[in-house]
Amino acid sequence: MQNSDTSRKLTRRKTEEFIIINLLRLSGLISIITTVGIISILGVNSIPFFSEVGFKEFFTGLKWTPLFIPQNFGILPLVNGTFLVAFIAASTALVFGLGSAFYLSEYASRKFRKIVKPFLEILAGIPTVVYGYFALTFVTPIIQFFFPETIIFNALSAGIVMGIMIIPMVSTLSEDAMNAVPNSLREAAYAVGAKRYQVALRVVFPSAISGIVASFILAISRAIGETMIVSLAAGGKPALTINPLDAIQTMTAYIVTVSQGETQQGSVEYNSIFAVGLLLFFLTFLMNIIGRLIVTKYAQQYD
Repeated sequence: MQNSDTSRKLTRRKTEEFIIINLLRLSGLISIITTVGIISILGVNSIPFFSEVGFKEFFTGLKWTPLFIPQNFGILPLVNGTFLVAFIAASTALVFGLGSAFYLSEYASRKFRKIVKPFLEILAGIPTVVYGYFALTFVTPIIQFFFPETIIFNALSAGIVMGIMIIPMVSTLSEDAMNAVPNSLREAAYAVGAKRYQVALRVVFPSAISGIVASFILAISRAIGETMIVSLAAGGKPALTINPLDAIQTMTAYIVTVSQGETQQGSVEYNSIFAVGLLLFFLTFLMNIIGRLIVTKYAQQYD
């Protein structure tokens, strides 16, 4: 009787393990299938566009006017606008996000951290359309006060607000990486006479660099793929400019413009959104690969 009960328990355990393992395997496969599906849809729908336009014009052209005559399909103005806004957002998030992470990890008391951190993370839950109108109606007038030549739609306003949006991502993940650094390293530095800021910059920061880089890459990828803020605040003028006070258009903003239903389905203008989406996908994919390589190279293992 005892052997029979033991046998049933073993059989039940094996069945449960089999189900759990296959559920986990299915979860992994769904992620892979989703990625492959996205690439396939973008790639297949981009073929008609590239058969009419060609890779050379798309990647080297300096004008992007697919909705006007004469039509031009040079993607560089959209790439320029995307990275200009992303650079402004990255600069904002790096300064304030990393600064807040240092403060919460190395200076703030545990009680203060528990109060402030949830309020900081609220920024991540605000709808992006609210951020867009905030940039348009609040940040832009401030910029115009200091730079009167600034037009209402500009890259600087969109970039600053986008940087505010991704601050929680940089701050939270960076703080987690800093908190993972063993206290023994801090105590050793204090023992030889190091000051708190020296411990933070010369001990904690290098030890947590892999997690900090990972948070930064993730935040920038999020900024590059942002739509509503740039659609509302940055304007709709594809331009090769590095002046943040000018109006620009990003790749995501263009996709939104064409996807509103006014463009004939199947036309070269309509198919252009798949080509732009495919390039956007590979840019973010490349950034994540670079981030992964950096994280792997500088990762620290602690006992």
